[in-house]
Amino acid sequence: MKILPFLFVLLLVALHGAAGRSFARPVRPYMKCGYRGTFCHHGKCPRGNSYLGSCPFGLSCCQW
Repeated sequence: MKILPFLFVLLLVALHGAAGRSFARPVRPYMKCGYRGTFCHHGKCPRGNSYLGSCPFGLSCCQW
């Protein structure tokens, strides 16, 4: 019977840690590039093109 309060506290701590988490899919660290005038480029974007974010594999997402 002495272990019952300990298990109750353990359950509360586990549920408290999971309360802030969402079961939705996490946001990708990179954006979809290659549509509507965007493209992936190695290094910095070429002159005259604006930087929008990052593509997979460490590429830069640029806009025409």
